[in-house]
Amino acid sequence: MQRLIGSIAVLLGAAAVLPAHAQEMADTIYSGGPILTVNDAQPRAEAVAVKDGLILAVGTLEEMEALKGQGTVVFDLNGRTMIPGFVDSHGHVVMGGLQALSANLLAPPDGTVHSIPALQDTLRDWMAANAATVKAVNLAVGFGYDQSQLEEGRVPTRADLDAVSTEVPIVIVHQSGHFGVLNSAALKVVGITAETEAPAGGVIVKGEDGEPNGVLEENAFFLSLGKLLGGLNPEAYKTFVSAGSQLWARFGYTTAQEGRATPGVVNILKQVAAEGGLPVDVVAYPDVLVDRQQILDEVSPDYVGRFRVGGAKLTIDGSPQGFTALRDRPYYDPVGDYPPAYKGYAAADMDQVRDAVSWAFENGIQILTHSNGEGASDMFLGAIAEAETKFGTAADTRPVLIHGQFLREDQVDTMKALGVFPSLFPMHTFYWGDWHRDHTVGPVNADNISPTGWVRERDMIFGTHHDAPVAFPDSMRVLSATVTRRSRSGDILGPDQRVDVPTALKAMTIWPAWQHHEEDRKGSIEPGKVADFVVLSDDPTAIDPETLADVDVLATIKGNEIVFMADPTDTTDPGLPFQRLSPEMGEKILHMMEGDHNDH
Repeated sequence: MQRLIGSIAVLLGAAAVLPAHAQEMADTIYSGGPILTVNDAQPRAEAVAVKDGLILAVGTLEEMEALKGQGTVVFDLNGRTMIPGFVDSHGHVVMGGLQALSANLLAPPDGTVHSIPALQDTLRDWMAANAATVKAVNLAVGFGYDQSQLEEGRVPTRADLDAVSTEVPIVIVHQSGHFGVLNSAALKVVGITAETEAPAGGVIVKGEDGEPNGVLEENAFFLSLGKLLGGLNPEAYKTFVSAGSQLWARFGYTTAQEGRATPGVVNILKQVAAEGGLPVDVVAYPDVLVDRQQILDEVSPDYVGRFRVGGAKLTIDGSPQGFTALRDRPYYDPVGDYPPAYKGYAAADMDQVRDAVSWAFENGIQILTHSNGEGASDMFLGAIAEAETKFGTAADTRPVLIHGQFLREDQVDTMKALGVFPSLFPMHTFYWGDWHRDHTVGPVNADNISPTGWVRERDMIFGTHHDAPVAFPDSMRVLSATVTRRSRSGDILGPDQRVDVPTALKAMTIWPAWQHHEEDRKGSIEPGKVADFVVLSDDPTAIDPETLADVDVLATIKGNEIVFMADPTDTTDPGLPFQRLSPEMGEKILHMMEGDHNDH
């Protein structure tokens, strides 16, 4: 590890080995650039000393000199900025790995797909480049299409994918992750026909002829995707974990989240962790509607091989940009074939929500709940209030409302009164702000999506997230969106909901560390905490906020171990890290699965 730290120090600045000192010596001293500690008692420091993976001391360079020894490595930041490692308030690291290995169907700036013909060409090119892997698994996957960014303004259909191939099963996943499209071959694999009824909490879209048009929503899509991927062996899922955790590290996350785990995914994560394959910590929240006993058996505050189960996940509704989130009022101008006064729908009914929350309180389990629309949040907060009446305050378990795109102000008051932690999604202001303004909630209510300003007015703490693979786990895009709330078109959605950079950094470090019950060991640069750091190209507090998205993550350091280092010779677009991963990972998948699933 010392040699590796020396290498990164040489790239960023200069490393030096210092003479021995009489007292206990640091393994590494970081200095030579701004150090933002995210510790209100000591916001900035000149130097940080680390011993055995923990922060030994924080202060002036002169104070750290007493801790220099013969084996101490001096990490010269060379004017670059060091901050605490980012803590993932909500994401899906395993599905992020799937995204990293799939055809990139994202719109600019993260991809090039702007039309259905461009989507088709991207799929064809990816399938040709990965022909051996596609043949081995008999499946092609594309990730990230978004009808709001397509010139046609509509969802692709089975016919569009059949134009790419009628022989190879193809599935494309919407950027929200809540719905997707299957071609005819894929529909045949999962057994969906004109006679197939949609599962509860899901929709199978059918044409005027009664035949499925390939578009599946919510539970109908989740079940079908599970069938399509069900033929992959455990080693393939380990590759997803590897690709996903590397992607998180690329953007400065030293703690990642698997925000809706299945029993099988938990077991895979445990295996990868036991093999030493996780570059960063991963905390998982298994689906509370699937296997509660596993949650009771596995939940722990302690990591084993950088993995632990932190609590349970509940999903109430779907995607706001896809009009499947449950609102308390009709959507403003939904694009598609919707009935009058359409409000979306719930993926879980009130009895399930009430039962899940009650179970979590009774067993002292933290519960994270996906709730986008006002109607879904009413369900969750109502269940929390009932559970507190029966079991007492939520303070010990710290329940979390995930997303809260369309929260009302009175709901924010209720969250504060009930002790519910908001994990908000300000990246929506960039990716879908214009869409929300024009179609989901309208120009007035669009100003209040992801209402960080309302939260801070009430002296509440909050987390911000990327929900990858919904968006890249791009930490600087998260920071930029939280501070500027500028949409793709340049509009500013809700100037009063903006927060300053120091506040936005807390929402990515110390506050999500609190969310995960880890504020005593992560989230700030203080003595005794884990040496989790990120080295940035610029000081985010000292630049024009409009340029925050352009700041680069140069290094990610986990427990004083370099887990990501930017390659200064790599000219690949930093917004597309998976393009660098795909060839290598694709070959790994091929070698692991070739010959095993030709009958998939």
